[in-house]
Amino acid sequence: MVNLDGIGRLGRLWYKCRIIALHGCFSGPFCFKIKPLGKTMERSIYKYILKHTLRGQLFLLLLSGISMPLVYLGLMVPKEIINKAIGGQNIPDAIFGFEVDQVSYLLVLCAIFLLLVIINGGLKFYINVYKGVLGERMLRRFRYDLYSRLLRFPLPHFKRTSQGQLIPMITAETEPLGGFIGDAIGAPAFQGALLFTYLFFIFQQDVWLGLAAIVLYPPQMWLIPRLQSKVNLLSRQRVQTVRGLSDQIGETVMGIADIHANDTSRYERARAGSRLGRIFDIRVDIYRRKFFIKFLNNFLAQITPFFFYSIGGYLVIQGDVTIGALVAVLAAYKDIGPPWKELLKFYQVLADIRVKYESVTGQFQPANMLDEKLQESEEPVTPLAGQIVSSNVVYSEDEQVRSVDGASFKLEFNQHASVVGASGSGKSDLAELISRLLFPTGGRLNLNETSFVDLPESVTGRRLSYVGPTAHVFTGTIVDNLYYGLKHEPRPAGEDEQISEAHKNTQHEAQASANSMDDPEADWLDYESAGVKESDELLNKAIDMLSICGLEPDVYEFGLGTACESGVSDEVAAQILEARQRLFAILSERGMENLVERFEVERYNVNVTVAENLLFGAPLAAEFRPESLPSNATVMGVLKKSDLYQDFLHMGYRVAETMCEIFADVPPESELFEQYSLVSADDLPVFEGILKKISSSGDGSIDRHQEGQDDGLDDEERALLLALPFKLIPARHRLGIIDDEMQQKLLRARHNLREELGEETDKVTFLDIEKFNTALTVRGNILFGALVYGQATAREKVSEIVDEVIEEIGMRKSILALGMDYHVGSSGARLGLAQKQKLALARALLKQPDMLIVNEAVGSLDPTAQTKVVQDVTRFMAGRGVAWVVERPDLASEFEQVLVMDGGRITQQGSYAELSGTPGAFKQMLEQ
Repeated sequence: MVNLDGIGRLGRLWYKCRIIALHGCFSGPFCFKIKPLGKTMERSIYKYILKHTLRGQLFLLLLSGISMPLVYLGLMVPKEIINKAIGGQNIPDAIFGFEVDQVSYLLVLCAIFLLLVIINGGLKFYINVYKGVLGERMLRRFRYDLYSRLLRFPLPHFKRTSQGQLIPMITAETEPLGGFIGDAIGAPAFQGALLFTYLFFIFQQDVWLGLAAIVLYPPQMWLIPRLQSKVNLLSRQRVQTVRGLSDQIGETVMGIADIHANDTSRYERARAGSRLGRIFDIRVDIYRRKFFIKFLNNFLAQITPFFFYSIGGYLVIQGDVTIGALVAVLAAYKDIGPPWKELLKFYQVLADIRVKYESVTGQFQPANMLDEKLQESEEPVTPLAGQIVSSNVVYSEDEQVRSVDGASFKLEFNQHASVVGASGSGKSDLAELISRLLFPTGGRLNLNETSFVDLPESVTGRRLSYVGPTAHVFTGTIVDNLYYGLKHEPRPAGEDEQISEAHKNTQHEAQASANSMDDPEADWLDYESAGVKESDELLNKAIDMLSICGLEPDVYEFGLGTACESGVSDEVAAQILEARQRLFAILSERGMENLVERFEVERYNVNVTVAENLLFGAPLAAEFRPESLPSNATVMGVLKKSDLYQDFLHMGYRVAETMCEIFADVPPESELFEQYSLVSADDLPVFEGILKKISSSGDGSIDRHQEGQDDGLDDEERALLLALPFKLIPARHRLGIIDDEMQQKLLRARHNLREELGEETDKVTFLDIEKFNTALTVRGNILFGALVYGQATAREKVSEIVDEVIEEIGMRKSILALGMDYHVGSSGARLGLAQKQKLALARALLKQPDMLIVNEAVGSLDPTAQTKVVQDVTRFMAGRGVAWVVERPDLASEFEQVLVMDGGRITQQGSYAELSGTPGAFKQMLEQ
């Protein structure tokens, strides 16, 4: 929504009137309705435009026609002003019954001229806005058309076309079409009519002047297209080369780890530089030719006034033309230039747009696209039963190599079958054929009597579930990905649900642009498919699926690590406080208090840093994070107020001296720096230099700074020393620096800082044992303390007790619900491969499919975990079909039937007991 505050009453009135005008103009009788998506895309950009915007284009032509008489009048009125009103000749005695003299006649003509200027300006404004809306709607429709086609591409096509090419085609390469579509017919018609009007006016004054005005147009009309054709060819080359660069960039992003691992960054830079060089050469050639065309047009345009001054001046001298007419002709010719240039510019833009349109649409019409009817079926979906029957099924991706070659088998919908075969046997393609992700190139694959090819996605996508080896995880949360398989269509809105005006406008624009009118923010979840009735039941069901697939422990950990600032209900917050008190009680009962040092406001915690002790809270502002405290003016002021500033310089000096002495001979790559040093290997020489400066200044004491004398250090070096004490953890760094006396000073500084900031500060959330802290994680809130250094297995023991407390209070489900909101990163980048595979499998199970197809989807798990997942999943799918391409032949023992593939054929089929005892390919695989 647009914020209208502060722009004044007139500003708000203008804005609302503009919205009303636009809505009225583009939703009335001249509003164009774009037709639904067609099977094929028009080869010509003009066919595409006329098919979808004919009514709007005709309206623009009508407006252009209306404006021409006004333009002509705008040319005639200045002539009348000069010849009659100013020249004093042929002044009428009266206008509409009112007597006029020379002055009043002049004022009347000037008023008419001003009125024509306002009308013409307003009409141009309206036409330009209308063209803009027309173009943007069509651009939206065109992009939606391309994206819809992308969803229908056959899977093998994505192996030959990278996302680095497809993304810029839909986004960047289509952008110029938006500005062109509105001008496609209106611009040449308007500019042409404008040019004709000016020329007509000139010819009306004198034929020879008219001929002089157009004498150079024919050579331009003959020469420009021939020059432009070469520019068009170069534009096609540029588009193809840029796509190649996009492809390389996408490949670099996907393979960045391998580039680093193989030290090939120099080679990749060379490849990128070569492509950029080719783009540069092409663009320079385009610039030379385009600007030569522009130079030629400008040169020829400047010659024409020569004919006006020579021929027109001669005619004035001879008395054949009046001076007013010549002035008007010169003014008209001055106005001829812009429309003629606009027509030439339009021709160049048209040529470029044609190249872009043909280049883009040519990439979005691959062979074997999915029939759009299969994605639009409105038939009710019922559970599947019977069997999948394959008769001599053949599949070839390139019509040369057959990965599946005459496979025949039957799969019952209440049967569990495993598919076994060597790499390259065709087993993966067979799984994709069964899930209808691939289409057979030969033979028959039927669901009972119905061909798989004819099954709509509403059936295959809801009643079948497929999980592949490269499980894709969508950007979002765990729960978003789990529920993704249930988002088939939006649930109808309730009768009492109010539809906002903004939503109505959104719907109107979507309809006008032939886009989807479905609201992505609506409730899309198909509760019936999951076998539940409402959201809480669905959450419980999702958690059960996580347990079956072995992902529940990970989600539980995500929940414990959730930052409470992201939103925790009051009920869960109360449970966390209860868990905190219960944890302290259990630790006390079992004599394990020494494992955790609690946070207490009147006690220094020796197991956390000085920075954390001083702050005694969770930072909300960046300047109060532990690493930022040494440069925080408020903190430095509190240190000085608490007489600690000089102590911190002393402690920094002692830490630097100790670190330089201990790690002087330690190699920079040693792990000791990471584990024990307060100074990094890179900073060690810097601190050695600081120590030398101090020792060489005066008496070599850091106290000289307090006494107002020069200690040899600049502000940056002094800040480095001040930062070191903030990192000290007394229980870990046993340097004797933070003694009891210093701890008491730091406690006083803690109170001073708290007073300085105030209890209601938005900089820090202070720790309080009786309160829930929104800036800590769930685990941090429950523990409310620090693990004691030096206690063996303290972390494991405390984690077990925390789990025990959570179970006792009954808040495990709440923790899992928080974990479900864990953001997985871009395409699941924050998850490991095993977690991705488990998540994809849980998503497939949640929609309770009639047939589950698993294609080596647990290969990243260890053998024991693989076996457990297979057992748990097949137990859950009892009574329904399973076809599982197993990673190991011995896993086939968990299934009723075994299909053995070799060379694209089913060479053996039977039970595990039968095949394992029969000589053949399966027995050989078991023995290997």
